[in-house]
Amino acid sequence: MGVERSRQESNSGVRRFCAEDADAVTAISNQSPEAANWSKESYLKLAEEDGSLALVVKTDGEIRGFLAGRLVTDQAEVLNLAVAAKHRRKGEGAALLAAALQEFGLRGVKNVYLEVRESNTGAIAFYAKQGFVKSGLRRGYYRSPDESAVTMMKMLE
Repeated sequence: MGVERSRQESNSGVRRFCAEDADAVTAISNQSPEAANWSKESYLKLAEEDGSLALVVKTDGEIRGFLAGRLVTDQAEVLNLAVAAKHRRKGEGAALLAAALQEFGLRGVKNVYLEVRESNTGAIAFYAKQGFVKSGLRRGYYRSPDESAVTMMKMLE
């Protein structure tokens, strides 16, 4: 599954984030306490940075989820992934992650990393199902509330 590069609307699919998506992405982020809570400006800035990857999944005219990541040489990091609560467990998070992993691979990435709140067992299980393995623990990584992060990684080659 490739990332649709045009802004043409389709019934369903993953495509690159564009400025018009910022309000919807921010709203999903704000309703997802387990995800990193960034400002609208942060998403807009990330999408313009070299080495970034920002995707949305849009179904029936509605943005239902997003993924933000970045690449440095042959490594990438999933910085944030969230799906609107009422649309979870329908495969849209998996579609976002699959598209990101494909794009990372096309850009020569060998390893992909991410952090997850230690209490977010659902996300840890989701990433494990997608082939990520636990690689460490970062104590006191998150704030509000203070919590450790489980680090996970996936080798693409």
